Amino acid sequence: MKIKAQICMVLNLDKCIGCHTCSVSCKNVWTTRPGIEYTWFNNVETKPGKGYPTDWENQNRHKGGWTLDREKLVLLQGGKTKILSGIFANLHMPSIDDYYEPFTFNFSVLQKPVKFVTPPSARPYSILTGKLMDDVKNGPNWDDDLGGEFKTRKEDTNFNGVNTDFYEEFEKTFMYYVPRLCEHCLNAACVASCPSGAIYKRDEDGIVLIDEDKCRGWRYCVSGCPYKKSYFNWVRKRSEKCVFCYPKIQNGKPTLCAETCVGRIRYIGVILYDQEKIKEYSSVKDPAKLYQAQLNMFLNPNDPDVEKQALEQGISFEFLQAAKKSPVYKMMVEWKIAFPLHPEYRTLPMTWYVPTLSPFVYDNYKTESENIIPNVDQMRIPVKFQANMFTAGDEAPVRLAIQKLVILRNNMKNIRENKETLEPIPAEIELNKEQLAEMYQYLAIAPYEMRFVIPTRRVDLAEDPFALRAESGFPKIFGKTKPKNLFGGM
Repeated sequence: MKIKAQICMVLNLDKCIGCHTCSVSCKNVWTTRPGIEYTWFNNVETKPGKGYPTDWENQNRHKGGWTLDREKLVLLQGGKTKILSGIFANLHMPSIDDYYEPFTFNFSVLQKPVKFVTPPSARPYSILTGKLMDDVKNGPNWDDDLGGEFKTRKEDTNFNGVNTDFYEEFEKTFMYYVPRLCEHCLNAACVASCPSGAIYKRDEDGIVLIDEDKCRGWRYCVSGCPYKKSYFNWVRKRSEKCVFCYPKIQNGKPTLCAETCVGRIRYIGVILYDQEKIKEYSSVKDPAKLYQAQLNMFLNPNDPDVEKQALEQGISFEFLQAAKKSPVYKMMVEWKIAFPLHPEYRTLPMTWYVPTLSPFVYDNYKTESENIIPNVDQMRIPVKFQANMFTAGDEAPVRLAIQKLVILRNNMKNIRENKETLEPIPAEIELNKEQLAEMYQYLAIAPYEMRFVIPTRRVDLAEDPFALRAESGFPKIFGKTKPKNLFGGM
């Protein structure tokens, strides 16, 4: 057993209000350079919808992630030979239209003391060409609040196995928000796709970064990432991606998107896992079993044997203590209410999500004397839709998690109304009243120190302490420390 620590995030979708504060704060800090105007390291999508870039979940088109070829794990876009043979022509790169042509407005027109024949307006013009645009046709959240016709939104791949006829009528449709950032995967396809070996996974906390001194702009990381969270800077001719705000993380502070989140939906903590199981568990034949396989990789930090081996293998005491108090471990492993985004891509993603509840469907709702918070089958969002997102179509884990959240809400409602009896907890829920109370404490309005349990990094253990500031690709002025590529790259 080879124990490693991973900094990861859980997002509670039931509390996301789609305000985009996380996206704007990330944009203002990390993507203000020329060449990445179209880039959003963090974006918030409305579901159902085709997302950003368009149709990113359709790997039949984009060829991202991994697949099994005669029980051997291979990149969906091809192995080393195929990548190197087409290195000057990446056929699976999303076009700028799949993202959107970046634009701005000439607001100075509105400040001129001239008369307008029509109502004054600032027309959009392209940042790429500098020319006026006739029409803006795409954006980072083009499906915002059910924008557009349903015939476009129903092309969402998560509708597989769902009868969409019921949702054709606006009164019966549904929506929710999904914030997305780099998954910082355990089996990162971008790392394995890079011909230059420029992408690496940090040994001490698992954050995936790009050494831009080594990047040659081949862009296979873009096509290899199934989540499309690696971007090409067309001015610098380098790839760039979310760095999980590592300068803040290694000082014990949360990421910008997490700290500025209005709804307090984000939780950051440490997970311990067995690195030797990565290949075995990402190669599970049945995609529906990949969620449980990844769950089996995670280690209990309170186990004395795990604790002993972790310390012997170099896991710092600070990381071990953080793992014991980790909010993400509670949601992912103890309560099992958080899930990975599309585990069928076999990258073992480490940004997980708590599924959302939803209003009831009036046709299924009977009388006001029954539960105001409906059961799972009365909810507007089909379980299958969320299962296609989080468990490769396996409804049972998602259904169970939603049942836990419903029971939690019903019981807290009864407590607030001073009712003598609480709703009984079914045996299959596998949670007692104390655990439900703790869940409520975390999922309601948890204080800062409960949502973010982040250990500081041991600078004294680094080969070159000054190189810490240079691991995102900035010039290594102070030393020659080379990043360790755990997956070998190419």
